[in-house]
Amino acid sequence: MNEMRSLRVLDRFRKLFDKLGVNYPVMRRILQVKLTMDGRRVPTIIGKSRKKDQQDGGTEKNQFFGSLWLYLIFGAFSSMFVALGDNFIFQMSLVFGIFMFMIMTSLISDFSSVLLDIRDRNILSTKPINRRTIAMAKMLHICFYMFFLTGAIAVVPLVVGLIRHGVGFFLLFLAELIVMDLLIVVFTALIYLGVLKLFDGEKLKDFINYVQIGLTIGIALGYQLLVRLFDFVDLQVMFHPKWWQFVIVPIWFGAPYEVLLHGDFHPLYLLFSLLAVCVPILAFMLYLKLMPSLEKNLQKLADPGSRKKEGTGKWLRTISGLLGSSPQERVFFRFAWTMMGNEREFKLKVYPSLGFSLIFPFIFLLTSGMEHGLSGLPGTKLYLFIYFCAMLVPNVILMLKYSGSYKAAWIYRVLPIGDFTPVYRGTLIAAVVRLILPLYAVIGTVFAILFGANIIPDLIVAGLAILAYTVLSFAYLSKALPFSERFETAQQSDGLRMIPLMLLLLGFGMVHFAATLVSFGVYVYAAVLLAANWVLWQKAFSGKS
Repeated sequence: MNEMRSLRVLDRFRKLFDKLGVNYPVMRRILQVKLTMDGRRVPTIIGKSRKKDQQDGGTEKNQFFGSLWLYLIFGAFSSMFVALGDNFIFQMSLVFGIFMFMIMTSLISDFSSVLLDIRDRNILSTKPINRRTIAMAKMLHICFYMFFLTGAIAVVPLVVGLIRHGVGFFLLFLAELIVMDLLIVVFTALIYLGVLKLFDGEKLKDFINYVQIGLTIGIALGYQLLVRLFDFVDLQVMFHPKWWQFVIVPIWFGAPYEVLLHGDFHPLYLLFSLLAVCVPILAFMLYLKLMPSLEKNLQKLADPGSRKKEGTGKWLRTISGLLGSSPQERVFFRFAWTMMGNEREFKLKVYPSLGFSLIFPFIFLLTSGMEHGLSGLPGTKLYLFIYFCAMLVPNVILMLKYSGSYKAAWIYRVLPIGDFTPVYRGTLIAAVVRLILPLYAVIGTVFAILFGANIIPDLIVAGLAILAYTVLSFAYLSKALPFSERFETAQQSDGLRMIPLMLLLLGFGMVHFAATLVSFGVYVYAAVLLAANWVLWQKAFSGKS
């Protein structure tokens, strides 16, 4: 195995791990194996370049690094706030709000499967290795990736801060990034530990997904609340510290700049600064004591859980009978429905996006300038923000081709299937009915209450537009049979491919807005969308294999 540079750096802290009760040589070997195996997970999208590297004598590379450029771009944009001026409580609270939002959502969506990994328990649990050593190796495995993830996001703001505000600002910024990452990892682990203690088997796995949605919504709403803590008067940003603001974590990381660099010793600034230092350290100490319990309870994830009720299959067959146009389509509808419900890793990657899509329409509604409050909404066109709930569609479609049981995809080739159209159409209908339609129904109901029943025709039109958008996204993105590829191939970023789809969604919304300006325009647009959906759902699936 390769001797990684990061492990040689870790060797300098061996005494610290020994004091924590960790068997360092064993932990180091476990971590080395995990990182080596990660480097061998090669996405098919870059398989040719991998072969070329090997032919040229190149070394194996971890494909996670291929997606860091996207985080680098987001970090470069956030550096503008660092360079704005010297209103540090505003600038740095906003910067850390952005950083925590990006890193924690990435941790939830991409690295929860690492934190909750139980695949190595059959090997390590049979060896004389204490649970603290195993848990520390797992935490360092996550921290390894978070180091590079945070580095990609923060490198440009760090350089800008060094040039614009000096060495003191740079060192404080760097120290707070370390503490922030520690807090994020420990907080996520403690949340999962609490869930693990309360639930067993399948109920536990489902509840973890609900926790992820809750965290995602909480992070997004917290970011919106953070922005509203500041008053903008004559291009000047005013902040009035209040005791209840201690629940807004990014404020903790903005306060030390006012204390140390501006010499403002306001009692609340001192309290926020103390929280930024003490809470992550105390949480980490608590995590160290609870690590054995976390590893012990992780074994619950292997429990099969209680069997589903016998009546479940009856209503599923009824739905598939109503929506499927052929026996094959009905079969693959039920197959996809079951896979989306049972595939834990699928839910780990998709469910957080459900949380975002649930709140995005309301976030844009709040930021659009509601001068007259909720009473001023009826009669406006702000209900068109409901289109933003479709932002989850591309991610759902991308994930439909991945599965932890991808090796079973040979079944597609041995079944007597001459045309794969029913496979794709049945799978996509199942995704729409199980994931997209319930979300849209919830948001549409709330919008109907807020704007009045007269927008129901517009909600129907928006629903038809989202159905057409779903089919077009599937035709644009999907290049493999459903659940036929392993999840590791999803590590490569598809960010650039999403840009045309975002523009397409915006186009649907703009056409809808234009239709509202013409008499009976909404009804004409509805007729056009009905015809378009009929054509798309008939023709968009042919030619795929």
